[in-house]
Amino acid sequence: MVGAVAEFRRLFADAERTFVFQHSSGLRAFLVVDSTRLGPAAGGIRTATYADEADALADARRLAAAMTLKCALAGLDAGGAKTVVIADALVDRAAAFASLGAFVQELGGLYRCAGDYGTTDADLSAVASTCEYVHQGAVLAESVAQGALACLRAASRFVGREVEGLRVAVQGCGAIGTAYARALVAAGCDVRVCDIDRGRAEALAQTHPSMIAIEPEDFLTSEVDVLAPCARGGVLDDAAARRVRASIVCGAANNVCAGGGAGVLHARGIVHVPDVLASAGAVVDGIGRTVMGLADRTPLIEGLGDTASQLLERARSAAMPTEAMAAQMAAQRLNH
Repeated sequence: MVGAVAEFRRLFADAERTFVFQHSSGLRAFLVVDSTRLGPAAGGIRTATYADEADALADARRLAAAMTLKCALAGLDAGGAKTVVIADALVDRAAAFASLGAFVQELGGLYRCAGDYGTTDADLSAVASTCEYVHQGAVLAESVAQGALACLRAASRFVGREVEGLRVAVQGCGAIGTAYARALVAAGCDVRVCDIDRGRAEALAQTHPSMIAIEPEDFLTSEVDVLAPCARGGVLDDAAARRVRASIVCGAANNVCAGGGAGVLHARGIVHVPDVLASAGAVVDGIGRTVMGLADRTPLIEGLGDTASQLLERARSAAMPTEAMAAQMAAQRLNH
């Protein structure tokens, strides 16, 4: 492994990056720490294919910055970080993630990790085999779903509706998308699900009569009330945001908007709950338990809805996109 922990600690203080590389397993990963102002840095491990290492690093930086906002808005005693693992470099996957876990363990709790897009339960188990600072388990997906649902309730009230009866299109049928889709059905919504793995969407849709599977290419233009991106980020760039027919966007993916997408949604009058709130349930659960010592994190997760209500009202009063208001509200806490 390249990069001693002592060197990483120096970079950590400067909110810079470190690159972890292990020849035998093929591990290539960027761990970016954005902030430790409020507490230890929290952020998931994403495993994906990138055009090059610069692209991977840029993604890690974006995601780490979003985690800082997420933790601040959620009222957590934590800052933001993110690890990006380059998927196509892996040779021995179990050994790679165990090696990453050993590196995180040496940091002594300065960084708390969990799962993210492309990282499997087996990957997290390998990390946990060498690291105590990892949050894992299906309960985290349920926490994300409950937080996202609380935010959707806030958004529906904002437009004078109730959640029950809403038509919602969910993109992504992984752990989080599945948990959110099931929570929406339980709340009385009619749900459309899609995934690049069409079989996975069909299988999920068959579990409840209030779900149907749709084609992935039909997600953006679905005749629904709510779009819920729950897969990879960047799905709503300028062009995509102009195609949206829903009146609300409230999904649990990270960095849903790209480019000027958030501005386009605002200009079109589409109510957008930023993902730094809507996807915060897992980090609330994990940090609430391991750092803040809360036996019951439910009030904090449900409180995401109250924060969403405040954010939507403030954004309307200021006539600004909700993503910009989220950054403003987070900065107020970070600088307090």
